[in-house]
Amino acid sequence: MIELSHIERRLQRLNTLEEELADPAVLSNNARLKTVMREHTSLKRLQEALVAYDTCLKECSTLREMVSDSAADDEMCTLAQAELIECEAQLPEFEHQLLLAMLPEDPADNRNALFEIRAGTGGDEATIFASDLFRMYSRTAEEKGLKISLIDSSTNEIGGYKEILFTVVGENAYKMFRYESGGHRVQRVPLTESQGRIHTSAATVAVFPEVDEEDDIDIPVDDLRIDIFCASGHGGQGVNTTYSAIRITHLPTGLVAQCQDERSQHRNKEKALNVLKARLLDLRRQEEESKLGQTRRDMIGSGDRSQRIRTYNFPQNRMTDHRIGLTLYNLDRMMDGDMDELLETLQQHSINERLAAAALT
Repeated sequence: MIELSHIERRLQRLNTLEEELADPAVLSNNARLKTVMREHTSLKRLQEALVAYDTCLKECSTLREMVSDSAADDEMCTLAQAELIECEAQLPEFEHQLLLAMLPEDPADNRNALFEIRAGTGGDEATIFASDLFRMYSRTAEEKGLKISLIDSSTNEIGGYKEILFTVVGENAYKMFRYESGGHRVQRVPLTESQGRIHTSAATVAVFPEVDEEDDIDIPVDDLRIDIFCASGHGGQGVNTTYSAIRITHLPTGLVAQCQDERSQHRNKEKALNVLKARLLDLRRQEEESKLGQTRRDMIGSGDRSQRIRTYNFPQNRMTDHRIGLTLYNLDRMMDGDMDELLETLQQHSINERLAAAALT
């Protein structure tokens, strides 16, 4: 049974938040304003879910009294009984929605998603697979009205990606793709295989939320080493003649970020610095999650890049996500950008895990 008094105590903060939203000092502070607005929106959603649940509870209670009223006529009891059955059938859904509203939202969900795909074991076939993954995510993003912004890439002679870094830009981009981090394995006959033998190769995917001003990622200049070099790869005529590519190394952690997609050295530096900040934020988040114990680390989306999360079997048109035991036989459509069923199942599984964890606390 949900403790309604606990929720009502949480909702008491709404008055304070509404006062802050009218405070000029808060309105002039973008970071603080975003924090207050997010908490206010979350509590209003909780309030609406509570009202719906409480209304259904009271309606069921009233109908039970009508059914058990010995003075009521038979026709009235029959109508009340039918309405009670319908009301009680709706109650679990209202309860579920209230539980969902009680879960804290991740402020990173609404941010852009920063992707890093690297070819793993498997030689040239691994680079082709990395290219296929980039195409899959790009098409999925485009289907959702999101945009792709390339940051950096490294290709081989056959056009496969040894590494590619890009941003998915748009509302809830990180929320959509946050569970894609990990090892991806492919089983298929490579184009270069003349005898039709199935090969296994792999790629790793890392997904970070883009840094926001409220993250307070402040990097002292002395902690950075900045290298400038000629861009290579795509970019047209001036690609190897202009010193526009930027590589930034964060000396305390050894984290490296580089960008050569823009012709402007300034824009490349800005992009590389944003990537570095996102990696530092991801490192901070992983450290915080590790403090929460094994239960949290076992959940999907814990950010373990070494974990093999998925297998793509082309001969059987099969995709298996090993974390949740999901197998789908629509790999051809998924690789063409139809990831809806997979992404929605992963998100629902995560919600169920969080609800179960909340029930234990």
